[in-house]
Amino acid sequence: MKRDSPILGFLIGLVLPVIGLFIMYFIWGSHEGIFSFVQGLTHRRGMATKVFTLSLLTNLIPFAYCNIKRIDLTMRGIFTITMVYVVLIVMAMFVW
Repeated sequence: MKRDSPILGFLIGLVLPVIGLFIMYFIWGSHEGIFSFVQGLTHRRGMATKVFTLSLLTNLIPFAYCNIKRIDLTMRGIFTITMVYVVLIVMAMFVW
């Protein structure tokens, strides 16, 4: 796969928030199991939006790297999937 491709950006943008979610688990929910932590997020909507929003910050690192190195197509993929996550978080906050 080419280094400058939107598909690579999509993959990076999909995987890093999951890693960020695990980081948030180790910070806030390590006293309970991962499944009970995720189940607790479904019951506490305010906490869920905070955790998911903070886990999106992990996309900022490769986005900044791609911006510095002028890897524009990969940066576009990261940005696009991040905006999809943002729309889902906003819908979870106000609609669901």
